[in-house]
Amino acid sequence: MFKKILIANRGEIALRIQRACREMGIQAVVVYSEADREAKYVKLAEEAVCIGPAASAQSYLHMPAIISAAEVTDAEAIHPGYGFLSENADFAERVEKSGFKFIGPSPESIRMMGDKVSAKQAMIKAGVPCVPGSEGELPDDPAQVRRIAKSVGYPVIIKAAGGGGGRGMRVVHTEAALIHAVQTTKAEAGAAFGNPAVYMEKFLQNPRHIEIQVMADQFKNAVYLGERDCSMQRRHQKIIEEGPAPGIPRKLIDKIGERCAAACKRMGYRGAGTFEFLYENGEFYFIEMNTRVQVEHPVTELITGVDIVKTQIMVAAGEKLPFTQRQIAVKGHAIECRINAEDPFSFVPSPGRITMWHAPGGPGVRVDSHVYTNYFVPPNYDSMVGKIIVYGDTRDQAIARMRTALSETLVEGINTNIPLHRELMVDAKFMSGGTNIHYLEAWIAARKR
Repeated sequence: MFKKILIANRGEIALRIQRACREMGIQAVVVYSEADREAKYVKLAEEAVCIGPAASAQSYLHMPAIISAAEVTDAEAIHPGYGFLSENADFAERVEKSGFKFIGPSPESIRMMGDKVSAKQAMIKAGVPCVPGSEGELPDDPAQVRRIAKSVGYPVIIKAAGGGGGRGMRVVHTEAALIHAVQTTKAEAGAAFGNPAVYMEKFLQNPRHIEIQVMADQFKNAVYLGERDCSMQRRHQKIIEEGPAPGIPRKLIDKIGERCAAACKRMGYRGAGTFEFLYENGEFYFIEMNTRVQVEHPVTELITGVDIVKTQIMVAAGEKLPFTQRQIAVKGHAIECRINAEDPFSFVPSPGRITMWHAPGGPGVRVDSHVYTNYFVPPNYDSMVGKIIVYGDTRDQAIARMRTALSETLVEGINTNIPLHRELMVDAKFMSGGTNIHYLEAWIAARKR
């Protein structure tokens, strides 16, 4: 097992990894930008290294600074968390070539799954169902593009092969709008991701967003850890996540989960990963794989009892998975609300000093957050300041506990989206379960009228 790990991230995930290291008796080194000097995980750190100014490009995305920090602190491994460099194959490669272990998949796996076209082709080979669409990158010939769209059937969605985070996609309803949409998406993809390749998929009208958590080791052991429903989202950004997914038969989840685990074995995948699907009319359609720990991993931890971050570290250290598929049992229900520093209904970011922070408690309540009273939320990064996760024996109990937790949470000095969560927890459609990915945006639009 590692003696010392460097955490190449910030925010609540840096604190989460730091805590896992402490439990395992591993020393944790945190890196931070000048803007994060006052963060909780920096104050709690045994070792902390400033790696640059507030701008991400000069700190959390600056590979030489992170690797230098690992060198000067004698760290043996680097945990990238999520976001930033976590799915950057070049970074994973540089980490390994510099003599450190990358706590995540191999650079080859990250590359394959990071390109949405090669990921889809790999899933088709592995027998994982995919959304109907182009077999690969769209050709330059407009006539061929029109033929593909006609065979798929309108509406279609044009997606950037190297995209992610809800960016680099455009819905097309008519042939007249098709070629312009393809050209525009290509230009945007080239500028944003350095890869102008785009592909086409059937645009599903009212799907849910269901994801399967997997964990694999270097010995080709792989398991799936149930599912999460992440359909409550705005502009492709998740707001609420829960597990298990309401109303989807267990047999169906097991069938798709087994295929995901088999795909991991086929690819020689190592570490934590998440297969993301659209689910409509009883069918699953693969959209992408995230080759890292997810923001919503606590949902799975609560319903399975598996510590995903500790397992990531064990697998990276060369150990076998400490459990088999038969030992994984999904029990109870968990819900996560992302707490963002933003206006709850206009979604305008609200950085600034928190003059009061009071976290909720009680049975089945978990709070993952790096903030505290008098902490200054910097304007330079994602607006998420924490997550409230609750567990109950049933979904109804979990919802009741989340309502109580949200009513106890007190944040002053900045705006947060807690009022939005409070309203959603009493929304009839959410309470009945199974809302689609467009529901929240329609709900927000109706509320403004």
